[in-house]
Amino acid sequence: MANPLRSEVVRLYKNLLYLGREYPKGGDYFRDRLRAAFTKNKSVQDPEQIKAMIARGEYVARELEALYYLRKYRAMKKRYYEEQIKQQQ
Repeated sequence: MANPLRSEVVRLYKNLLYLGREYPKGGDYFRDRLRAAFTKNKSVQDPEQIKAMIARGEYVARELEALYYLRKYRAMKKRYYEEQIKQQQ
């Protein structure tokens, strides 16, 4: 019998894998770390522990999204202020 939480774990893995493509240290680095983390916990059977790990993974996904938005914001801000300085000169 398949674990009912399996689909959530697979969805989380795919989402993190997708988010890891733009990781600052590189997609390969992130993918290796992600695979190691999921492999380390593959023997866990307790549904409560699995739910806790899913919640932690979703937290990591939100943190990655925040990191990417902050990076985009900083790049836009830098371009904007460079243009303002050029216009003032």
